[in-house]
Amino acid sequence: MKSCLVVDDSRVIRMVARKILEELNFKVIEAEDGKQALDRCKEEMPDGVLLDWNMPNMDGMEFMKAMRQLPGGGDVIVVFCTTENDLSHIQEAVAAGANEYIMKPFDSEIIQSKFTQVGLI
Repeated sequence: MKSCLVVDDSRVIRMVARKILEELNFKVIEAEDGKQALDRCKEEMPDGVLLDWNMPNMDGMEFMKAMRQLPGGGDVIVVFCTTENDLSHIQEAVAAGANEYIMKPFDSEIIQSKFTQVGLI
């Protein structure tokens, strides 16, 4: 079973993402900010990360760059999931190492489609 780390400061977003991902047969790990997510990755590197951009303590970009430096971190599929939807943010995320980008709000069909595109499903 593949694992996905859901990183978002919104409990509701984490809950919705967990439900969708569990229906897609993922083991789901949650973190409410980038710092907590980095700690989770040090314990067990996930196969994929569904990542919010704007969070307290450590934002999504800072987390992704730090995670990529960890052993195995370069192999993790990162899908940004955020309200930051202008082209410059998307280009910045992809240039920094994101594999894909989803806009909030999202649904099961969108997640399934993007995760299929990047090879997580």
